[in-house]
Amino acid sequence: MADATQTSYPRSSRYYGTGTAVHTGADGRETRYLRRRLLPRPEDLSEVAVHTVSTGDRPDLLAARYLGRADQWWQIADANPVLDPRELTDTPGRRIRITLPAGVPGVPGAANG
Repeated sequence: MADATQTSYPRSSRYYGTGTAVHTGADGRETRYLRRRLLPRPEDLSEVAVHTVSTGDRPDLLAARYLGRADQWWQIADANPVLDPRELTDTPGRRIRITLPAGVPGVPGAANG
């Protein structure tokens, strides 16, 4: 397995900074693949808010509300480890963390949901 280059995913992608590698099969054929993305430790993330789930909430809607982009739902999933992102909003009353990536300071005075 040879190392390859970094990917060209945009900074907003959960795969930004994740490298690729090349697997060479027994027949000599090379297959490029994306290396495994390791999840950040939730306690290292900067909390923006804590949201109490209501009926009708969805991860993409919460990302649009708190982070300004629906496609950033994965940041909420990273902060609240679940096997399936739909678990985040399946139970009304559940409290979930809304965070920014590690190293990004939280928003002072952010409202809790």
